[in-house]
Amino acid sequence: MSASLGDVTKQSREQMHKVVENTRQHLATIRSGKATTSLLDTVRVEAYGQMVPLNQVAGVSAPEPRLLTVQPWDKGLVGAIEKALRASDLGLNPAHDGALIRIPLPALTEERRKELVKVVHKLAEEGRVAVRHARTEGMNKAKKAEHVSEDDKRHSEKDVQKLHDEAMKQIDQLVKSKEQEIMEV
Repeated sequence: MSASLGDVTKQSREQMHKVVENTRQHLATIRSGKATTSLLDTVRVEAYGQMVPLNQVAGVSAPEPRLLTVQPWDKGLVGAIEKALRASDLGLNPAHDGALIRIPLPALTEERRKELVKVVHKLAEEGRVAVRHARTEGMNKAKKAEHVSEDDKRHSEKDVQKLHDEAMKQIDQLVKSKEQEIMEV
């Protein structure tokens, strides 16, 4: 019944992969010195009586390194989109000319860069905790597996530990590259 141990390893791999991807997406929404459309991924707009992601009601582009533009597909949503952008915790100051919303990105101060690095580290730590949780869960399932030799259980635990180590390395790399991106002037 070592297939169940294989399932344990597979489940752990999938959980850890999801955590790393989730961490990657969260880090992408943190503003660095350059304009990036993923910066607005977390913005939700009240449209048609419900809250929807910005990218479902408008096209977002970064025509210049310090400028984002939002082109609403429905001109009636310009006000709602502008309001949502102001209400977001991104510290943006959008301006519109009727059809197009321009969002200039001010240069980051040294103090703001350090704050953003702290946020990056906080998000990374949340990811690390989730990876550790997935490892613990996998190890416990491996220990509780029935009709399996102790050697197979230990081997499965080692596999889960390897997956944990790889996921931690990936998160560390994400943090390192995001930190460099933020601190780059």
